Amino acid sequence: MTEHTITPMLTPISAADGMLEEARVAHEKYLIKQQEADLERAIECYVDAIKANPTMSESYYRLASLLLIKGQITVDGALEQCKTALSLEPNNPNAHIYTGYFQCLNGDFEEAEKEFSLAISRSGINSARPRLFLSKLLLNRIKNQKSVKNMVKFLYYFLSGSMMIMWDCPSLKMFYKFLANDFSVFSYKALGETFEKMKLFPSALEAYSKGLEKTAQGNLFYQKMGDLSLECNDISSCLECYKKAFEMNPADREVLIKLATISQTYYPDNVDVTIDYYNSLLEFGIDLDKIYYELGHLYLKKSDKIHAVSAFKLAEEMNPENPYYNNSLAYAYVKAELYDDAIDYYQRAIKLNPDAEWTSIVCHALGAIYAEIKENYQAAEATFNAGMVLDPNNVDIQLSLGDLFMAQNDLDKAIKIYCDAISVDPLNFLTYAKTGLALWEKDYLEESVVAFHKSIELNPDFEIAQNNLGVVYLDGYGDPKQSLEYFKNAVKINPNYTLAYFNLARAYQAIGDKSSAAEYYQMTMDLNKITEELSDKDIRKRLYELFE
Repeated sequence: MTEHTITPMLTPISAADGMLEEARVAHEKYLIKQQEADLERAIECYVDAIKANPTMSESYYRLASLLLIKGQITVDGALEQCKTALSLEPNNPNAHIYTGYFQCLNGDFEEAEKEFSLAISRSGINSARPRLFLSKLLLNRIKNQKSVKNMVKFLYYFLSGSMMIMWDCPSLKMFYKFLANDFSVFSYKALGETFEKMKLFPSALEAYSKGLEKTAQGNLFYQKMGDLSLECNDISSCLECYKKAFEMNPADREVLIKLATISQTYYPDNVDVTIDYYNSLLEFGIDLDKIYYELGHLYLKKSDKIHAVSAFKLAEEMNPENPYYNNSLAYAYVKAELYDDAIDYYQRAIKLNPDAEWTSIVCHALGAIYAEIKENYQAAEATFNAGMVLDPNNVDIQLSLGDLFMAQNDLDKAIKIYCDAISVDPLNFLTYAKTGLALWEKDYLEESVVAFHKSIELNPDFEIAQNNLGVVYLDGYGDPKQSLEYFKNAVKINPNYTLAYFNLARAYQAIGDKSSAAEYYQMTMDLNKITEELSDKDIRKRLYELFE
């Protein structure tokens, strides 16, 4: 006869036992490592154990404790699970311990005391844990209501529980594992940090890697490896380590902050990923205003004006006295073209005035709205002047004030302000270019030429100064040949500079080179279809006049 080896099928009871054991192991790992993956695994196994055998009381109260940690049930829900466990096994001391613990959380201390007492009576020599739980309850009672009786009971249960812990094998086993793990963690962490201080980074990385392998604190050592990678400027490795640390413990806020910061700083194009990190940080309920502030900037980067305004508004509502929140909210309103709201929040930021130099910049932004959007030149001038008082070295605000006077055709004031700006920053090419334009408008030809030449000397690639200097030679001095050099420089620097092509055509027309003039007028027409800088009718008229 042929013998057959038959593998016996697992009965539901034995399958449930195996699942329960897996759940215990994962639960124990979670208690030591505090990592989310172990928590999820323990919950999953407890649920599977209940499905396989609904009569095992242990699965109910242990599952209840983990679901409460996850926030998936309330304390009342956890007590219902314990009632189920006690109905299945009334003499189970652990079920009474868990029930007593949940009663404490619920504020029902008398019922908790009863449960701990029942656990003690049913545990015999292994009653150390319920005795210590009961002593803690009595201690809290003593703090609120001092009584000799309670003090005696507390001392009795505390001392007896402390002595009987030597016979509580599960507690001793867990204590040993905690102690062994903590010692290993301390050893590898200290070794790695020592190597770091000695700048022996490869050795430090090896120590942390061994700590990761040998201990149950993967989250900690991945963080250390991420920090080390960041110090060595290995950003990709740093990010991967932080990601792994976060996967192991999504409840670690510090790691999430590092992930958000690294992503925002070193991967500016991954805006959506960074937004997800900050949104996850919101769930912790800590520093919400700062998180909304960062989210506002990220939404601006995406040109998502509505979400940007909402985020900055939430930050400002949580901390209305923060000038930076008010300023950023104002800027978001500008982007959304809600200028009245922007003015309101810029004014608030200016009033808070945390720093003169910074507030001067805010005055500049507010003044620009008054000048360019509201066309309220008086308010703009007052705001620009306030900014200059706050920071006399703010050249940008001086230039904007000069531009404001130019818009009102007050050339003398404009020239004075531009010259003041030159005295503050004599190496700023833009100040000379603006001064040159104002002098040209005032018919101070020689002075404007000097200013434009100085601007070009400081920045030969500034095409506007090149073009404007050509205009002075062409229309001011009537020297088209001299002007050609500067117009050519302008179009060479910026091949899409429509006005420079137009002026180049005019210069060729003035010296009688109709062919070149026609070529550049045609180029001007082609570019103007895109840029729309000039009157197409005027260009055509000049082109046709060449051949009349």
